[in-house]
Amino acid sequence: QVQLVESGGGSVQPGGSLRLSCAASGFRFKDYAIAWFRQAPGKEREGVSCVSMSADSTWYTDSVKGRFTVSRDNAKNTVYLQMNNLKTEDTAVYYCAAGDPSGGCETIVLSTTGGPWREHAMDYWGEGTRVTVSQ
Repeated sequence: QVQLVESGGGSVQPGGSLRLSCAASGFRFKDYAIAWFRQAPGKEREGVSCVSMSADSTWYTDSVKGRFTVSRDNAKNTVYLQMNNLKTEDTAVYYCAAGDPSGGCETIVLSTTGGPWREHAMDYWGEGTRVTVSQ
């Protein structure tokens, strides 16, 4: 059974930090680029970050650059998203997703300025973890 399971979400005040984890099983994890998406209440899902198969390259949407860091441990089949200096605008459900082996982050990240990413390139999705940033 293919699984992507996010964890680490919660409630935090502005300026705080959280580390999200995405644990994968049931497929060849190391052959997939992994992307993080998020969906805020009442808004469309947007791309947040992407890490290549070997972690040689990483991508971030402009709104999180300098605050978020994506990494992966292929030996543990796990991807992480370290989120620092959180803002209220970061409130959302965060999802990890695995891109198909024919592509990579270059085929997923169509824009880093807030436009849509190539969600249909993703083979597998987790069910999300909720992040709430508020006073």
